[in-house]
Amino acid sequence: MDEQVRERFEIPKEMRAMAEASVEQARKTFERFLESAQATAGSLEERGATVRAGAKDIGAKAIAYAEKNMQASLDYAQSLLHAKDLAEVMRLHSEYVQAQMRALTEQASEMGQIVSRAAMDAAKPKV
Repeated sequence: MDEQVRERFEIPKEMRAMAEASVEQARKTFERFLESAQATAGSLEERGATVRAGAKDIGAKAIAYAEKNMQASLDYAQSLLHAKDLAEVMRLHSEYVQAQMRALTEQASEMGQIVSRAAMDAAKPKV
């Protein structure tokens, strides 16, 4: 029975190749998006006094978090393509969800600290 389930679960080679190509294309598209976002953030910084250092930190962290989370998602998708059976799919999913929950908790805490610091800096009287 276990062998029959494994045989039915197997992803055809053509479909696996197509899925891997799609994951790779998504990864490259995301990298181009990040480059564009970083260039835009850089141009905003050059506009002068209207962009505060706090906004720069928040933007940089948001981009870093987006990159980290997207990479984790793409890695997860790729690992699913190589899963041998349903048990492995379930294990990979559980590990991914747990890791993302830890990452999001950490990211929310760090972002809260950065926003608080930026708000305090903005509230300081100009000398």
